[in-house]
Amino acid sequence: MRLEEERERERERERERERERERETKRLPAPVVHVKESVLRAVPFTTDTSLEEGQWRDRGREGQGQRRDIGKRMLRLDLPGRRTCTTAMANLGNSGATSSPMVILAPKTKTKKKHFVQQKVKVFRASDPVLSVFMWGVNHSINDLSQVPVPVMLLPDDFKANTKIKVNNHLFNKENLPGHFKFKEYCPQVFRNLRERFGIEDLDYQVSLTRIPPLRSVDNQGEGLLLNSYDRTLVIKQISSEDVADMHSILSEYHQHIVKCHGSTLLPQFLGMYRVSVDSEETYLIVMRNMFSHRLVVHRKYDLKGSLVAREASDKEKGKELPTFKDMDFRNNMQKVYISEEQKEKLMEKLNRDVEFLVRLKIMDYSLLLGIHDVGRAEREEEAGEQVSNEEEQEAENGLASGHMVGSYSTSPEGIAGYMSSYKPLGPGEFDPYVDVYAVRSCPGAPQREVYFMGLIDVLTQYDTKKKAAHAAKTVKHGAGAEISTVHPEQYAKRFRDFISNIFA
Repeated sequence: MRLEEERERERERERERERERERETKRLPAPVVHVKESVLRAVPFTTDTSLEEGQWRDRGREGQGQRRDIGKRMLRLDLPGRRTCTTAMANLGNSGATSSPMVILAPKTKTKKKHFVQQKVKVFRASDPVLSVFMWGVNHSINDLSQVPVPVMLLPDDFKANTKIKVNNHLFNKENLPGHFKFKEYCPQVFRNLRERFGIEDLDYQVSLTRIPPLRSVDNQGEGLLLNSYDRTLVIKQISSEDVADMHSILSEYHQHIVKCHGSTLLPQFLGMYRVSVDSEETYLIVMRNMFSHRLVVHRKYDLKGSLVAREASDKEKGKELPTFKDMDFRNNMQKVYISEEQKEKLMEKLNRDVEFLVRLKIMDYSLLLGIHDVGRAEREEEAGEQVSNEEEQEAENGLASGHMVGSYSTSPEGIAGYMSSYKPLGPGEFDPYVDVYAVRSCPGAPQREVYFMGLIDVLTQYDTKKKAAHAAKTVKHGAGAEISTVHPEQYAKRFRDFISNIFA
């Protein structure tokens, strides 16, 4: 009898517990989402139905902590539904404990949107890693300078300043740029001011040097690099560390000279000086404006020093497509420069002013570079170029041809010469004086129409101990009265001006 009463009370308690579970289930309604069984096994969780209501609240706090742990594990296992509430039924009957619904809430986490990196236009592709680093450095330098206000005046420290960039473990564009390199720019504010005085915008300068890799010049005769920008407005020349030191020694006086003459000069227009270090090898580069035209082809050129000793082009030089003739060749060919008296006076005024500046700095061994564009020959070559086959004409219409005639270069849509192509079309022998600043047109009475390009080159040679020794050796060899090229700066300047004044008709 007592045993039956005990069993009845046990059944009553069981029914009470069942009702309690039903009430708890109604309080936590939630949709059921499938969860991987391995997660539930990894994080066991049981609900003891024998707990009182107050104990349920305490156990609920523990359950929240366990649910957070399960949510984190779900995120690590990359389960679906990580942003939604997840409910699962766990039947973990263990030591008399009965199963109950379990709610698993994954924490709400913010997932970043995927950011697709697009390849930039400027990737600085060049076959030579030195050129790639040079293009990268110029682009970086101009972008940095654009963020710096233009100083009201240059200070002495600006003529000694430099900026350095060192890049290690560069992997984004390793097919085109080396992994380790250094780039150095000398006197950035000074050259920025010089570019402004020469009428060259920094953006045009940047585009001309970095849009397309510079090309090797056909005039490259030495061991170092001699490059032309893709629009042929700039020249990049490799120099020595001694030349860099010489440039630093004359830069302040050079800047003052350019300021006084308002940028009207026959001297080289220096626009930037850099050092590129790749594989522990240092390459020094200086950028200048091209003395020849970016559009008109030069048919003959001379390098004139005013000396007649050993100043004749060699047979090997004469065999080139565009040889560089010298003083004796100029005299033997009976060559003359046909310009008006007004143009001659302006030219000689510039020349005398620049030569006096070089004498003050004790500089010698400079030359007058003379390029001649034959307008008549260019027209004939252009007419011959127009008589192409039907196949070539079709290719030209489809944009497959080279894009320029024989007598003149094609004009670039961007860079220093870019705005001229959209300004107005230029005819044979025509040029823009703001771009081709060294150009002079022949006078109306000349035997043939020509365009002359004249400027001073090789202006970094100072009369030092080496030149004194060379002067003594040549004097012994050729005699004291011979017109050798290695003489005192004052004597060199006088002889040079006398010779140049006689090249005009």
